[in-house]
Amino acid sequence: MKHFEQILAAKGVRVTANRLLVVQALHDQKSPSSLSELEQTLFPMDKSSIFRVLCHFVDNHVVHSIEDGAGMIRYELCSGHDDCSVDDMHVHFYCEVCKHSECFHDVPIPKVDVPEGYEVDSITYMIKGICPKCRNKR
Repeated sequence: MKHFEQILAAKGVRVTANRLLVVQALHDQKSPSSLSELEQTLFPMDKSSIFRVLCHFVDNHVVHSIEDGAGMIRYELCSGHDDCSVDDMHVHFYCEVCKHSECFHDVPIPKVDVPEGYEVDSITYMIKGICPKCRNKR
């Protein structure tokens, strides 16, 4: 648990039991998690408590929220050690068959030049298609 306390402290987030449970659950996932998936993992913690923690984490750059390609919001821990930036973000893949989202950590978000005066806070880069597991079933 000390590692998870350090993650929260590095982002300036006060440590609570619920926050530790949520950060651990997100850490243990192999891919971005939806609120309903976290609700199943963190039972008996109620959905509203989990959602409040996630909103606080998004506001404090502990997690990124991404739209998974099917209209669902998923959450994953930010890989940046201090403040999250666009450089910490990576590409995601959404399988249109099994509906699974996966992180491509080694594929950075391409640099995007926006017109002068605009400031970029985040970029979502979602690739949609068929994953190898589903492709091999065909």
